[in-house]
Amino acid sequence: MSSKVETYLTSKKNSSPPELSKKFGEMEEFYNKKLWHQLTLALHKLVKEPSMREGTELIKLYNNLIIELENKINPLSLAQIAGDVITQHKDPNEAITFIEKVAPKVVDHQEAKVLCNVLIAQVTLSRLEDQARTKKILDETEKMLDEIDGVTPVHGKFYYLASELYCRSGAHSDYYRAALRYLGCTEVDDMEAEAKNKQAFYLGLAALLGDGIYNFGELLAHPILEALKGSSSEWLLELLLAFNQGNISTFEAMKPQWSTQPDLLTKENQLREKIRLLCLMEVITVQMTFQRKAWDRQLTFAEIARETGLPENQVEVMVMRALSLGLVRGTIDQVDSKVNITWVQPRVLDKKQLASMMERLTDWCKDVSSMQNLLQDQASTILTL
Repeated sequence: MSSKVETYLTSKKNSSPPELSKKFGEMEEFYNKKLWHQLTLALHKLVKEPSMREGTELIKLYNNLIIELENKINPLSLAQIAGDVITQHKDPNEAITFIEKVAPKVVDHQEAKVLCNVLIAQVTLSRLEDQARTKKILDETEKMLDEIDGVTPVHGKFYYLASELYCRSGAHSDYYRAALRYLGCTEVDDMEAEAKNKQAFYLGLAALLGDGIYNFGELLAHPILEALKGSSSEWLLELLLAFNQGNISTFEAMKPQWSTQPDLLTKENQLREKIRLLCLMEVITVQMTFQRKAWDRQLTFAEIARETGLPENQVEVMVMRALSLGLVRGTIDQVDSKVNITWVQPRVLDKKQLASMMERLTDWCKDVSSMQNLLQDQASTILTL
């Protein structure tokens, strides 16, 4: 045992409360026996101790003990512990310098390298408030992250930080995608109630305000939205459902609620355009899938105007907008005021729509069976013609 480590561990063992003194005694034993794995696990627990998170205790722990173990403990563990240590560096530049010194020691471990970059970006964003530099670091780090197989805890930290950056910069679409990826790497049940409510609220706003987001199925199916139920933000869940269904009347009826949110009120015109496009998609889905025969793929301008609440002379412009966004495919017959639809972006169906689809499939099976029986019965007549 080095004299510096021995002096530190002995001092902490003698001066700490009984429970903490016991932990330092165990670490002393692990160090003497060169049980590096056990020592690493003990360090992970120690850095979470409330008394160690006061003042500069973690910095002293690193400088007197961990620095002697940098080439002996798991590289990812070293980077994770370093992430706890930088919380006690009051100067953000010192914190970054500290991580930059740790980074070369974990260079052979891809996850640890990514984590070091994420920690630097975290300090840059939260303490230096330099969004441009943070974005540059994350862009470089994402390429490294793509080389890691599977989903790791590092993925969660990366996407959480990315979502924080996009939230601050008001990039709604980027935030929406990054936040959903973060939730895909995280157990929602392990999140605190306040954090879940905040995440659900911001995700809902991003879905409504984000450019190019016209499918809310993934979000509405996610358990994170349960956090909105029973809260003062429950109206947002109702609004998301209205958008998913293209329900314009509900959107208009809820204006007293959603207009209290400045971001939504500022983008009122964009919201109205989005829900009309979603209404068009819903009309096409319902009409083509549940109400019309397979060969009937035309909708009149009058039918679309009735469902979307638009004047008939504005329907063509809205359909052209939907075509340009890739939400539907087809052609417009301006002379006959009709739209011929060949494809609509896939939607998430509710239980009522699924039941209707089952009925249509049942009817289709009956028609096929009836035609089969007819051919069997009339086969001899047809063959002798």
